Amino acid sequence: MMQTKDTRLYFIDAIRAWAILMMLQGHFIDGLLDNAFRDNSNIIFNVWKYFRGITAPVFFTVSGFIFTYLLIKVPELGWDNPRVRKGIRRGFQLVFIGYFLRINLLGLFQGEIYPSFYLVDVLHCIGLSILGIIGVYVLTANRKKWLFPSVLLIITTSLFLFEPYYKEVNFYLLPQWIANYFTKSNGSVFTILPWFGYATFGSFMSIIFKKFKNHEKLYSRAIGICIVLGALLIFGSSEFFLAISQATGIQLFADIFFNNYLFIRLGDVLVVFAVFMLLRKFLTNKVGLKLGQSTLSIYVIHFIILYGSFTGLGLYGFFHHSLSPWLVVTGAVVFMIVCSYLALLYEDHKAAIKAVSNKGFGMVKLHVERTILLSFGVLRFLSIKLLRLFGLTKN
Repeated sequence: MMQTKDTRLYFIDAIRAWAILMMLQGHFIDGLLDNAFRDNSNIIFNVWKYFRGITAPVFFTVSGFIFTYLLIKVPELGWDNPRVRKGIRRGFQLVFIGYFLRINLLGLFQGEIYPSFYLVDVLHCIGLSILGIIGVYVLTANRKKWLFPSVLLIITTSLFLFEPYYKEVNFYLLPQWIANYFTKSNGSVFTILPWFGYATFGSFMSIIFKKFKNHEKLYSRAIGICIVLGALLIFGSSEFFLAISQATGIQLFADIFFNNYLFIRLGDVLVVFAVFMLLRKFLTNKVGLKLGQSTLSIYVIHFIILYGSFTGLGLYGFFHHSLSPWLVVTGAVVFMIVCSYLALLYEDHKAAIKAVSNKGFGMVKLHVERTILLSFGVLRFLSIKLLRLFGLTKN
């Protein structure tokens, strides 16, 4: 039984820890494994590829779950809710970090911003998803209680159902940096559509958990529902849409049948939730839970080491698609350990690091202000001298 908020958040943190570790090994192996070993007839490679595809949906769903849980646990509603302003700051912070990690200092020194800077990745989409959830919450907070979860569920269903339509839309009329949020044609890894749908589904789930948090059979019923609904989505949703298409003649449902990854992955997410709920009593390791609370730090560190943020010198640049299976698997394990250790080390010393950073920024700011004042003084002195020289002002 999930009696307290701590139990629930520990259970979700465990899922986040699992998801971030799967992301680390997934990015490492996918980026460095030699193409000669990418054999779809190999069952091990196929199983790895399938589970790698689960990571992002789980991460988006959990992100929506945790944010909304914290949002609705306070008594204040709408703009009076302090979590709204915190969430807005957090959303923009994630978008900023997403762009910041794609900065190349060499290009900046040459006065050039590389096109890769404008590409959209997971942090951009999670940041916008948080802002989107806040928008829905603010618009529905002072209305009927059922409206907020209903709108969230409608958004998820709509984004998943109409994906065959909007994925074909050409966004060339938009500035490219904005279009990158909606299309992968320029190289974006993620787009806000349809990934916002997983965040809103996680948000919907958190409301249900919050409502029944003290119910004595919460876990047993939640596990059963997640397993049944997850299995139906994984094994039955494609045939369901095909049957609707044949009965109605609507091409949309046939298109979903031929590329039904969104609903199948949603089923995978539900099964993952069920497994972690089932094992919740064993998921109390402090290190593991702390990893789940340090996902942003882990993501930033892994991006710098693997993709070479700021310098362009990362493992991806040196070993891109060149390693053998045994070497890449061993490297992935080491990579996960190093990124996790550095992230936990950072979290342990975050306060001291921030204090030093703030002091450094303060000194830089002071010197910049002094330089500007001195420059204005010199400029004013020279201007007066020139005006006097040409007789345009009195002595």
